[in-house]
Amino acid sequence: MATEATFTVPSDEFPLGTVFNQLPNVTVTLERLIPAQDVVIPYFWVRGTEVDDIESEFTEHPGVKGMRLVDSVEDEYLLRLKWAMDYDDVLTVLAETEVPLIEATGTNQQWTFEIRGDNRSDLAAFQERCRELDIPVKLTKLCALTPVETETEAALTDTQQEALVLAYERGYFESPREVTLEVLGDELGISQQAVGSRLRGGLKNVLGSTLSALPIQSRSDT
Repeated sequence: MATEATFTVPSDEFPLGTVFNQLPNVTVTLERLIPAQDVVIPYFWVRGTEVDDIESEFTEHPGVKGMRLVDSVEDEYLLRLKWAMDYDDVLTVLAETEVPLIEATGTNQQWTFEIRGDNRSDLAAFQERCRELDIPVKLTKLCALTPVETETEAALTDTQQEALVLAYERGYFESPREVTLEVLGDELGISQQAVGSRLRGGLKNVLGSTLSALPIQSRSDT
């Protein structure tokens, strides 16, 4: 069964982590990973700073062969980078084990990698190879992809999912509630009535999707 996992790595254990020496408050997000002809070329965003020459903020690293700025929008920079495949890091192990990278985000605290394997043995092979190369990866989350999860996600609109996730994280569903609809509305930039509508619609869709996946139980008349 396809399985997703989240691993973390200390910020200084990854080549792009050199940017945090100069810009400790930025966030780096890898958009895509393309293994081809023994070369890994990812695109990544640097967010949270405004500098004249973002490329110069990355100090030289043996894991990096080249880098160039592709685009910039205010305090966000899209760069394209060419990795040195003879340098062992998380991305080269992903290419070697053919495990797809969903997303990677780095801060001055750590890097977080979300990856997906066709089964758990793929992820185990990735983790074992990292151990062999002394790459200090730490598994923080592991979950199997199930039809119920997919159907539930499909049943929600983007706005319903956004409202439900925020309400859950802020404690709206706790007893007693830890946040009001008014506060949630302020965060979402909508009225509390609109928040309530999105939550009710989202919960209805989630229940409908979940219950429809359950086996129908017959009920005898008394």
